Amino acid sequence: MEEKLAAPGFWDEAGQAGDLLKERAALRQALEDWHQHFKQVEDLEVLLELAQEEEDQAVLHEVAAELQKLASTFRDWELKLLLGTEEDQKNAIVTIHAGAGGTEAQDWAEILLRMYLRYAERKGFKTETLDLLPGDEAGVKSVTFTAGGPYAYGYLKSESGIHRLVRISPFDASGRRHTSFAAVQVLPEVDDRIDIEVHDKDLRVDTFRASGPGGQHVNKTSSAVRLTHLPTNLVVISQTERSQHRNRELAMKVLKARLHDLERRKREEKKAELQESQLEIAWGSQIRSYTLQPYRLIKDHRTKREEGNVDAVLDGDLDAFVEAYLLAEGK
Repeated sequence: MEEKLAAPGFWDEAGQAGDLLKERAALRQALEDWHQHFKQVEDLEVLLELAQEEEDQAVLHEVAAELQKLASTFRDWELKLLLGTEEDQKNAIVTIHAGAGGTEAQDWAEILLRMYLRYAERKGFKTETLDLLPGDEAGVKSVTFTAGGPYAYGYLKSESGIHRLVRISPFDASGRRHTSFAAVQVLPEVDDRIDIEVHDKDLRVDTFRASGPGGQHVNKTSSAVRLTHLPTNLVVISQTERSQHRNRELAMKVLKARLHDLERRKREEKKAELQESQLEIAWGSQIRSYTLQPYRLIKDHRTKREEGNVDAVLDGDLDAFVEAYLLAEGK
């Protein structure tokens, strides 16, 4: 790799040069991490021998705690080995749509949004909301946000599908049990250097005033942007920025990601997973069920993974489900 960096004309292709430098930095970091953890294992072996000879229980507990941390680190490395595609390493674009059911479903969509934002925070991903359509009384009808960081798409791709909630509705005065649905779509963010051509003749651009809670947060000018790609009828909205130029830039990024995803799915001939899926956001098509009443359990129907600590999962602790999905896909 060092020979490539020193080769004449290396900087002629700035994009490729940048990719190579990132790859070198990632490899160096991985090597440093490996040496560091290998030394930790050696040190713990010595410490363990001494603790056993002296029958020092306090040190034995310390060694056990450090080994647990290392086991978690090695588990993370194992999972990253399963994230082998170029797309897995990219940022993610996440869209959540509330299903039928009005306020109940819109509240569920907002609960999912909070869950994913907390998960992204745990993983160190930077999030940015591109578009949010509030619910009529509570929750959200739809929302799109980005999660930026190493392997963001690889970790979040397991969440694409229908999510089902069963609970006693806080919006039902009679206290009846309700079932709600929301659809989640996760796409890899398309690199700016990937050539996804969007011709002006194929694009309709509409501007309007951003919607919001009111007061100072609502734009007084038409800064929100709606892009409609006429050949595919894909529609993307960005309204969170005050600059019309910035909103158009963000909307174009999402549109290119969706066009790229559409083409990728066509190449893979997985018609059932096309972006404009015909699956109804309703009973029978869910990938995961979240039951709060009459018992508390979350079950992933693809991997059969179950978790009883519902509060922790809804607070962003998705590692068990993500890990089960990646291991199942890697078999």
